Parts: sequence; structure tokens; C-alpha cells
Amino acid sequence: MKPATLSDAEALHRMQATAFRPLLEKYNDFAISPAAESLDDLRERLVRPDSTYYFIMDRGTAVGAIRVVDHRDPERRKVIAPLFILAQYRNRGYAQAAVRAVEAIHGEHGWALDTVREEPGNCHLYEKLGYRRTGTAARVRPNMTLIDYEKD
Repeated sequence: MKPATLSDAEALHRMQATAFRPLLEKYNDFAISPAAESLDDLRERLVRPDSTYYFIMDRGTAVGAIRVVDHRDPERRKVIAPLFILAQYRNRGYAQAAVRAVEAIHGEHGWALDTVREEPGNCHLYEKLGYRRTGTAARVRPNMTLIDYEKD
């Protein structure tokens, strides 16, 4: 993994839009989809002191990215949002390795995230890594529900 900097914003934005476009088209969720996020919003997240983007790398090639929000406060959960792998690199273990890597960097305990319930592969990934559903769900669209996960 390689931390992203403000100079990486355009490349990161293109990758994120490409990776999330199929979900944007499937759910038509222009309000919160990372594929619909503006470059300015991504830049703002890149410079926040509690926010770190990492490129997920394979032999010098960025295959995806993961963002961690870490307030460095043991009373607050660290958050993964978003995590994505470009389509041509999926199902090779990159997402699982990225989550484990950020847990090693930021601490193994006290994590939170949300994902689309209707995407069983996402749910399986997080459950395999020890995250548990909290029971909190939010209907975003008629065919799309976000569910929360935590790892203590």
C-alpha cells in the first residue's frame, strides 16, 4: 500500500469513479455513491488530518484504494470508507489484504464501516475479516440498503 497525497487526487478520483460506476448505474444513487463524488470533495477528504487514503498496490500498479478515518481517539471508531478494487483486479485477495494492512497500521480494534446489503460479496468480505453486522440499516433507494458493520 502507498499513501495518497493531494497530487494524486485526479488519478484517485478517476479510479474511484471507474470502480463504483457499475454500482451507481445499478442503484442510481447519485446522492452518496463514490462514483458521483466531486473531485473537490475528494480533495477535501485527502487533506483532512483524520483521513488517509492508501493506494492498494501490486508490483507498482495501483489496483484500488482504501480510505481510513482515524480520529486517534480510543473512544471513537476508525472508519473504512470507501474501499474499492478496479474490476480487472477483483477476486484476487486485494481487498482483504488492504483491510488487514490498515488494521495493522491503525490498530486492530475499534472499526466501523457500512456497505450495500444487496451486494453479498461485500458482506462476505467483511464478515470473513471479523466484522459483525450491528443491526443498523438505512434504505437509500427502493432496491438499496446500507448496513453497518463493526469490529471490536
